[in-house]
Amino acid sequence: MEQIEQVVETNNRFKNLGLNEKILKVISELKFIEPSEIQEKSIPIILKGRDVIGKSATGSGKTLAFASGIIEKIEPGKGIQALILTPTRELAEQVSKSFKLFSRYYKNNVLEVYGGVSINPQIENLRDAEIVVGTPGRILDHLERRTLDLSKVRFLVLDEADRMLDMGFIEDVQNIIERCPQERQTLLFSATISPDIERIANHHMKNPEYVEVASHVDPSKLKQTLYDVPNHLKFSLLVHLLKGEKQGLVMVFCNTRRNADMIEMNLRRYGLNAVVIHGGLAQNRRNSIMKQFHTGEACILICTDVAARGLDIKGVSHVYNYDSPGSSTDYIHRIGRTARAGKEGQAINLVSPRDFANFRRVCEGIPFSITHEPLPHNLESLPVRFEMSGREGRFRSGRNFGDRRPGGFRDRERSGSGSRSSGREGRSGGFRGRSSSGFRPRSNHQGSSGPGRYGRR
Repeated sequence: MEQIEQVVETNNRFKNLGLNEKILKVISELKFIEPSEIQEKSIPIILKGRDVIGKSATGSGKTLAFASGIIEKIEPGKGIQALILTPTRELAEQVSKSFKLFSRYYKNNVLEVYGGVSINPQIENLRDAEIVVGTPGRILDHLERRTLDLSKVRFLVLDEADRMLDMGFIEDVQNIIERCPQERQTLLFSATISPDIERIANHHMKNPEYVEVASHVDPSKLKQTLYDVPNHLKFSLLVHLLKGEKQGLVMVFCNTRRNADMIEMNLRRYGLNAVVIHGGLAQNRRNSIMKQFHTGEACILICTDVAARGLDIKGVSHVYNYDSPGSSTDYIHRIGRTARAGKEGQAINLVSPRDFANFRRVCEGIPFSITHEPLPHNLESLPVRFEMSGREGRFRSGRNFGDRRPGGFRDRERSGSGSRSSGREGRSGGFRGRSSSGFRPRSNHQGSSGPGRYGRR
């Protein structure tokens, strides 16, 4: 009886937003308890047919917000009526999967369109699609081939717009918008509202309603720590800390693809069950890696900002910043992967001298305090293998990943502010000071490492 009452109450909360019975039935089957803040604020406006600018981070429930206002208005067999642009292939797949799930009681054909896979099946399937979710590059490919007709589009969604612009897609996005009919509803969702996004809104949206929700990070559940570590011990410290972890999933953020590859390769050498994902991998490989991480077959995901943005990953207990991000906004995106849904989480920053400039910039823009931890007393210096060609390499100790000296790596993941180099060389005195964000270094003892759950199974 109590369970039935809970289902009725859940339906009433969503029904009050104006959702119809078919969508409410799916919501009940998915056991959604209550609308998220972005859903509560934006769904009624979207259902009225108004343009919306939603300031909302990944994981806030925005997909249901815009999908619910589109699905019930699609007419089967009348061509492509909704186009959703996303910055990455993973997000395109995720959003497409959600649309298919929410369309369970409708006859809508949903198709994901992105690069890295054969274009021919997409050309064939586009003939029957009513809703297309895709990345800007592949959408433009289809437009140039004339295999995609946007003349009947009534709904245009720009999902994670800030990341698309950070990745250099602003001209592509504008080109695609101009190919869509002027009489349409445009929905733009972004974690940040930059001048470029404001220009897009001013030129391509009609009196949009602005909706903003609070940060998805719960500061009361999030513990943030900083280790001031010499360059040559940075990787050794990462291994030491990972071997001490006992539960949960871990994400390790890097600024470059090669850094991510090298860390994954060396973690595996030391018996840690890690996988890597970045924009340089083929799509089938990326799908396989995410499946391993989602199922728990691998417990450590090494990633760049570009690859990680938009991924729906639950149960992340620890976020490591191996490379400091280039801005406080990127920092908040990273740490927002943990401390979700009332659960506790940890964000660990490994700050070496070359990270000091970036990390000071990050601290100036965050409203959270960060605890300064001493290096573990039993930290062992580990030799590191750098890949020189193929999968073969040689050992070097005393240098950090991303070293700019001869033999080091210089590539950067194309991800806007988060892809900056990891900062200028700092003074030997280490990271000092106190920022306006409330950063106050203080010391807590760090226990020793031991066999944790992240070893190979």
